[in-house]
Amino acid sequence: MRIAVVALGKIGLPLAVQFASKGHQVIGADIDERVVRLVNDGVEPFPGEAELDVRLKEVVTAGRLTATTDTRDAVSQSEAVVVVVPLFVDADGTPDFGWMDAATREIAAGLRPGTLVSYETTLPVGTTRGRWAEMLSAGSGLTAGTDFSLVFSPERVFTGRVFSDLRRYPKLVGGIDEASGERGVEFYEQVLDFDDRDDLPRPNGVWNLGTAEASEMAKLAETTYRDVNIGLANQFARYADTIGVDVLKVIEACNSQPFSHIHQPGIAVGGHCIPIYPQMYLWNDPEATVVRSARQANAQMPAYAVGLLEGAFGDLAGVEVLVLGAAYRGGVKETAFSGVFGVVESLRERGARPFVSDPMYTPEELEALDLPAHRDEPVQAAIVQADHAEYRVLGAKDLPGVRVLVDGRRVTDAARWEGVRRVVIGG
Repeated sequence: MRIAVVALGKIGLPLAVQFASKGHQVIGADIDERVVRLVNDGVEPFPGEAELDVRLKEVVTAGRLTATTDTRDAVSQSEAVVVVVPLFVDADGTPDFGWMDAATREIAAGLRPGTLVSYETTLPVGTTRGRWAEMLSAGSGLTAGTDFSLVFSPERVFTGRVFSDLRRYPKLVGGIDEASGERGVEFYEQVLDFDDRDDLPRPNGVWNLGTAEASEMAKLAETTYRDVNIGLANQFARYADTIGVDVLKVIEACNSQPFSHIHQPGIAVGGHCIPIYPQMYLWNDPEATVVRSARQANAQMPAYAVGLLEGAFGDLAGVEVLVLGAAYRGGVKETAFSGVFGVVESLRERGARPFVSDPMYTPEELEALDLPAHRDEPVQAAIVQADHAEYRVLGAKDLPGVRVLVDGRRVTDAARWEGVRRVVIGG
């Protein structure tokens, strides 16, 4: 089968490699000439994705994966098109469809009769049918559901472990009509493999949810559930701080009950999922007060961590503070909606002088992100923002002069911080 994957980012490129590894002929399209050049050379354009470097080189060498900046041409050669173009929301929570609209217009220009188009980017409910079907039809002269098939099939993977997650989690599919849905199931059964799982209500594999809207809502629901769960854990942690209770012990006790699961609290998790998708849900359902409250609670956590530092240290005016971790998640070189930006901003509002370090970033890379890079300047306090494995062995001897450490991710070892006042969110 000939497949086009539109956008070779941290999800799109592993998907293209996965499809090619199943013996299909894949063309990856991306507007970034650097990414296209590196992919064609068999070199991963970003680090940190398990197996990607080896598997990419294998499929490129075998001639099963090529890359281009010409989306229209890639689509015109393909029987199936998978779209993984990023979608963000603005400060008011309104989706910004600019990049996806541009990509969809290019797809429409190259679309041929009989092609399957699958959108994997998380979308507000109704977007596949109400926006993409109309745009693809208008730009191609073809009728969605008659001349070409259209489905929504959300990505359900974490960066850093895409290949293992593709095998572990069922692939959800929903079409704009019954025939499109069946075509989507047939496609994904040819390009993916699945682990056996006895814990699922039906066999692991491709699950047809019946409509594009059901598939869109399933992705928003599962991600919004996580945000609400984290918001609840953060609320527990803030109250536990006021009564001197270790919230982790409370959460562990709660999680011992069957079917219970409460996430661990901490500085709000960033990335392209947790801070964004609940806002897409709210765009569809503005009366969802529980969702809105959880999002607000999580967004406040960077400032809360700085407040804990101020309470333990005293006045922060003129104090040099090191923020440990720019990444939104440990082991992942990505700062999208990371808590680091809120922490730095809150420190500056209190008159502190913040610095940022991260084992995955050079000082130059941090400065390119408008973050004040740490270059061995003396500091008096520190805040752990990302749960990098390296911070588990970090201690007072590594940061001489630090009087107070706020661990916003419960990742440091108390024994290594003797002589330093160590404050952990939630006790």
